Amino acid sequence: MEINILLVDDEAVELEWLRRRVVGNEDLPLHSVRTATSGFAALNMMEQYPIDIILSDIRMPIMSGVEFVRKAKEINPEVHILFISGHQDFNYAKEAIQLNASGYLLKPIDDDELKKALKELCAKIEKQRKQHISLSETLSLVNQELLLRWFNESAPGQVETHIHNFLKTYLQGATAVAIIEIDDMAWKIQTWPEEKRSLWSSKANQFIRKYVEDHNIGLVFTTYDYHFVILAAIQEPYFTALMEALIQAFYQEFFYSITIGVGMYTSELERLHDSYRQAQAALSIKWIVGKNRIIHDASEWQPKKKIATDLEVIVDRMLKAMLEYDLTTIDDCLLQLFDGDSPLSHKNDIYEIIIRITSKLHADLQQMNEHLYEILNWDSHQPFVLFQFETVHDILSWLRKRFFELSELLYVKRQRQKRKLIDEIIEYVKERLENKITLNEVAAHFNFSPNYLGHLFKAETNSLFSDFMSELRMQRVCELLEDPTKKIYEIAEQAGYKNIIYFNRQFKQYMGMSPGEYRKRNKI
Repeated sequence: MEINILLVDDEAVELEWLRRRVVGNEDLPLHSVRTATSGFAALNMMEQYPIDIILSDIRMPIMSGVEFVRKAKEINPEVHILFISGHQDFNYAKEAIQLNASGYLLKPIDDDELKKALKELCAKIEKQRKQHISLSETLSLVNQELLLRWFNESAPGQVETHIHNFLKTYLQGATAVAIIEIDDMAWKIQTWPEEKRSLWSSKANQFIRKYVEDHNIGLVFTTYDYHFVILAAIQEPYFTALMEALIQAFYQEFFYSITIGVGMYTSELERLHDSYRQAQAALSIKWIVGKNRIIHDASEWQPKKKIATDLEVIVDRMLKAMLEYDLTTIDDCLLQLFDGDSPLSHKNDIYEIIIRITSKLHADLQQMNEHLYEILNWDSHQPFVLFQFETVHDILSWLRKRFFELSELLYVKRQRQKRKLIDEIIEYVKERLENKITLNEVAAHFNFSPNYLGHLFKAETNSLFSDFMSELRMQRVCELLEDPTKKIYEIAEQAGYKNIIYFNRQFKQYMGMSPGEYRKRNKI
């Protein structure tokens, strides 16, 4: 059991002295001891942290201890008050009694008296918590089913009498309904053996129940498909903070996230049904707003407009980016499709968009003699896997990964095809070097336009086709010059040069010497 204490005194020295004495009581089950030097600071602290016991000076400037405690009770009606004062004045004691104070200590405080008062308060809190747990346990599985049935009625009638009495007792303070959902569990553990699934579910159940009980949050019971319902009987700021901590704690323990939908607070039995429906509605928009979080109000979310009419234009742009291995543009297109004007209110809408996208990609790739499903090793029903995801973000992440993969595979394949084409062009040219071969002739042979082939050749070899031809001819000339029986004019003809003067000029420009000088230098 963990108990949190707040000490309030406008005298900093006395406040520190009191803090040391409280902290020094090691046999008390204290989780935290916080301090504040004014009522205003103390109220602000209560808005941020759960407080079980307040030890406050009853006479403070600006806001008296009595006034502070009145406001503190509005924040947390269950907080226990212990007043401290150096004034033996009956009026102070009377006000303390009216505020249901648990005690009234006079300065200078006796150590034993302080210890006894705190020990009694801690024991009282522990007893109340045990009673609360006991009360929670009286709601049997049958009663839980009756309560859930009442919650799920579209037009709720009268709740069963014993459930009514139970809830009436429970609704003495404001209560809200929250629904906890373990994310992605419905499909992630499908392949687990039954024994493993059962053991995991039991551990998760125990973890959430223990957390709710340890923090005195309220009543919790299990419903269906890894869902839990909480009747939260603590103030909203505390509850929100504790639920955020639960999200983190659950992930650290199980490496699975949880999402929590929360309904409104109410002290009316009839409106508790509305709170449950609000929690359901909040949880239902996890599909849009994301998981691993608390969702308070679904009414603030509005579905987006219909899908943009330029879907095909966007897909064309995305395909072009895939062929160019432009991952940034692919990502931009996906975001435009799914975070822009797409209808995100239901999975069927998303599924329809996915089918349209993949069908168009498949058709466009077929025009290029490519097959989408073969490249990605998909079967034709692969997009059905999208229905296992719980949020648009999950689907977007999955598509991004697969389309990046498609882009890489297409790019590598096209690069290989280009390299193969360049190799074929080079071989074609080498076999015809003795002829006056031109780019137009090569382009016609390979069914390309001269401009496209010239651009492709430059991109793949980093050389102009004309420069490549000159270099290739010079390499052939040098090979032929190695044979001393060949005349230079014969070599020029074999390399495709019909004019010996032009040949000599080209050779000297390329090698920095004449063909004869080349032979002399190489002793040929």
